[in-house]
Amino acid sequence: MIQKNTIIKGAFILTLAGFATRFMGFFYRIFLSRTFGEESVGLYQLAFPVYALCFSICAAGIETAIARSTAASRSLKDPVRTKAGLYSGFTLAILLSFALMLFVQKEAAFLSLRFLGEPRCAPLLVILSLALPFSVMHSCIYGYYIGLKRTKIPAISQLLEQTVRVGAVIFLYYFFVNRSVRTGIALAAAGIVAGEASSALYCLGKLRKEQDMAAPGNVTLGAYKKGLGEILSLAVPLTGSRVLLNLLQSVEAVSIPLKLQAFGLSSGESLSTYGVLTGMALPCVLFPSAMTNSIATMMLPTVAEIQVSGSTSAMKKVIRKVFFCCFSLGLLFCLALVVTGNFIGRLLFHSAAAGHFIITLAWMCPFLYTNSCLLGILNGLGKTNMSFAINVTGLLLRIGSVFLLIPVFGIQGYLWGLLASQMAVFALCLAYLRFFFFTL
Repeated sequence: MIQKNTIIKGAFILTLAGFATRFMGFFYRIFLSRTFGEESVGLYQLAFPVYALCFSICAAGIETAIARSTAASRSLKDPVRTKAGLYSGFTLAILLSFALMLFVQKEAAFLSLRFLGEPRCAPLLVILSLALPFSVMHSCIYGYYIGLKRTKIPAISQLLEQTVRVGAVIFLYYFFVNRSVRTGIALAAAGIVAGEASSALYCLGKLRKEQDMAAPGNVTLGAYKKGLGEILSLAVPLTGSRVLLNLLQSVEAVSIPLKLQAFGLSSGESLSTYGVLTGMALPCVLFPSAMTNSIATMMLPTVAEIQVSGSTSAMKKVIRKVFFCCFSLGLLFCLALVVTGNFIGRLLFHSAAAGHFIITLAWMCPFLYTNSCLLGILNGLGKTNMSFAINVTGLLLRIGSVFLLIPVFGIQGYLWGLLASQMAVFALCLAYLRFFFFTL
C-alpha cells in the first residue's frame, strides 16, 4: 500500500506539472510556427539534437546515477554518502558542461555545416550552448529529489523552466517588434537559456535550505572518492547508452530533410515538412504522455525497492496495473486524435499537413504511452542494457524508414517507420518481462 501511494502521489504531482508545461508548450509552438514560419521552426528543431547530445554527455547518466545513489543512501540512512554522491556527480557534470559549451561555441560553424548540413543553424548552436551549465545544474538536483521521492521541487522547477522560457520569448519578440527591430527563431534558443537558468537557480536555492545538504562540508576526501566511484560506475554505462541513442537520433533528424529532398522536395519544402512534423504534429500526439512519463519516473525507484524485498508477486501486480492503465489511456487518445486530427491541424496550426500527420501518428499512442513505463520498469530492475538494446532496435527501424522509405513514399514512409518502431519496442519489452519473471 505504501508503494502504491508513493507512486500515485509522486506521479500525480509530476503529471500536473507535465500537463501544465505541455499545455504551455503546445500553444508556444503554435506561436512559433505562426510568428517565424514552418521553415524557421524546422531549423530550430534541426539544431536541437546537438544540444541534446551535449546534455546526454554531461548529465543524462549522472542524473540517473545520483537518483539511484540517493535512494540507496536514504534507505541506509547514510547522509554522508548522499552528500558525497550528489556533490561529486554535480561537480563532474558542471565541468563537462563548461568544456562542451566552449567546444560548441568554437566549432558551431563546422557542426552546422558538416554535421547538420545547414549553415544557418550556427547562431542557434552558439545560443543553445549557453544553456548547458544551467540545464546540468537543474538535472543533477532534479535527480537528487527524485531519489528522495520528493517530487514537488522537480515539478515546480519543470513548470518554472517552461513558464520563463515561453514568457521570455514572447516578451522579447514584442519588445523588438515595437522598436521595429527584426527578429528570428534565435529568440526560441534564447528562451531555453532563460528557462534553464531560472530553474537551476530555483533548485540551487532549495538545495541550500536542506539541512543535510546545504554545504559539502563534513565529508572526507575518501568519502568523495568513494562517492565519485559509485556515480561513475552507474553513470558511465548509462551515459554511453544515452550518447549512442542521441547520435542515432541525430542521424535520424539530420537525414529526414535530406531524404525528403531525394523524394523531390526543395530545401525549403523539406524543412517546412520536418517543422510541421516535429514542431506541430508530434507535440500534439505526445501531449497526453505527461501522465505515463510521470508514472515511468516513479517506477524506477519503486521497482528497485520491490526487487530488493524479493516479492515477485508484488512486482507482477504493480506491472500489470501500470500496463493496463497506460495501454487503456493510449487507446482512448488514439481514438480521440483519429476523430479530431484534421480539426486540430486546421484550427490550431492552420495546416492540413499537420492534421494528416496527427491522424497517422495517433495509431502509435497505445504503444508509445505504454513503452515509457515498460522501459522504466526494466531500468528499475537494473536491466539497463536490455532497455538500451530495445531502444536501439526501435531507433534502427526508424532510421531504416528514413533511408529506405522516405525517398520512395515521402514523409508518409517515415510515419510508417515510427509506428513500426513503437510496436517493436512494445513487443520486445513484453517478451523480455515475461521471460524474466518466468525464469525467477
